Amino acid sequence: MNSEKTLQLVIVGFGGMGSYHGQLVEQAEGIAVRGAYDPIEYRMELASSRGFRTYESFEAVLSDEEVDVVLIATPNDVHKELAIQALQAGKHVICEKPVTVTGAELLEITEAAEQAQRLFTVHQNRRWDEDFLIIKDLMSQKKVGDVFQVESRVQGANGIPGDWRQLKAYGGGMLLDWGVHLLDQLLLLTDSKIESVHADLSYILGTEVDDGFTATIKFKDGLTAVIEVGTTNYIKLPRWYVKGTEGTAVIYDWDLSGEIVTRNREVEHVEPTPIQAGKGLTKTMAPPSEESTIRRPIEKVEDLSDSFYANLVSTLRGASQQAVPNHEVHRVLTLIETIFESAESNGVIIKDI
Repeated sequence: MNSEKTLQLVIVGFGGMGSYHGQLVEQAEGIAVRGAYDPIEYRMELASSRGFRTYESFEAVLSDEEVDVVLIATPNDVHKELAIQALQAGKHVICEKPVTVTGAELLEITEAAEQAQRLFTVHQNRRWDEDFLIIKDLMSQKKVGDVFQVESRVQGANGIPGDWRQLKAYGGGMLLDWGVHLLDQLLLLTDSKIESVHADLSYILGTEVDDGFTATIKFKDGLTAVIEVGTTNYIKLPRWYVKGTEGTAVIYDWDLSGEIVTRNREVEHVEPTPIQAGKGLTKTMAPPSEESTIRRPIEKVEDLSDSFYANLVSTLRGASQQAVPNHEVHRVLTLIETIFESAESNGVIIKDI
């Protein structure tokens, strides 16, 4: 493509995420929002108030020869159909997550993209979250030694949003809505294959889809991960809790509050002093001495990677590789399907993922 051409993007589905993409595109160079389409009238009025042209139908979007990129931000169940139509019409396609409800559907889309010789990518935006980047750096730099356990959670007490996310037919539920983020992050923390999965889904709120889940995922390199999403938690557990052979790290929330505590190698082992614990004494659970540990605050990590949209422009100009490769997205969907399988069978699934 012409390296000087400004890509023209149309947002299909101008709800919360669709309108948010409008803000993201406005912050990027080399790409601009040409317009939006949504079958709901007030959303089109909102798009128009933002200065975007509006389309009367999805077919009108595809027939506009000036449109280079279609962003799909609709309910999950129609992602595949819309993506394939757009690709076959000669458009590059960005799709919101979860890209599809099954891995097989994603493969149909990527096959269509190959046949049309167009780019297809998924907006797995939480690969750029600061808390995740800190944990990724902490593990790669072995700041707490070799990590053997990672706990990653998001928790709230507001239930499932009162829209299509409560309905199974639309691909609702928290495993698909939030699990797709946490699992995508997890699979970027290690190069190891998964060995086994054990999971439980929560239906406390009485909806037809899960309102949360807990999954224990064991990797072949010895790492164990506990992934949890909850919507009935009035007191939240830490966003991240990481245990290594040399120490422990915790990030409590997205404000990046937390700390890293490691053993002090310059101090010989100090026998702990027993403490009163309930009606007994314990030395095993006594805190380590101050001189035998080093405490450090959580520090931000400089992110030198391009933003999602900067990478998209650079990729289409032939200067970069796709930031969210489709085979990585497919692996996440395979893991999600395995979690559903484990929860349904109430057993451990042994699978090389």
